[in-house]
Amino acid sequence: MPAIPDSTKNSVTVRLATRARERWPQIDRVHVRFKGGFGYIDAVMPDGDTLRLCRVRYVGYANTWGFAIYRASHDDYQDSYLPTGTPSGTVEDALDTACGLYLNDPTAWT
Repeated sequence: MPAIPDSTKNSVTVRLATRARERWPQIDRVHVRFKGGFGYIDAVMPDGDTLRLCRVRYVGYANTWGFAIYRASHDDYQDSYLPTGTPSGTVEDALDTACGLYLNDPTAWT
């Protein structure tokens, strides 16, 4: 798995913050942790609670990432498909998919 360049990490963080502001007003902010070739995306709610959402896997391109949904029932991440039917897409696609599930808004998938 290729290492994630710092410039890509910065870009992803900004892109996710922008998408959250535009589409997910119920989120106070998005927090992204990077470890190895993965980015772990969490939502910080207005009350300060943190909601784990998903994990993205860097595949060598800033605009294409593998997707895994966080499973609270197992406290792990499961490789999954986006609503497009593919297992990879943009980080914005990943955020929308996870928020649609965890914030109960299926319009995110249409």
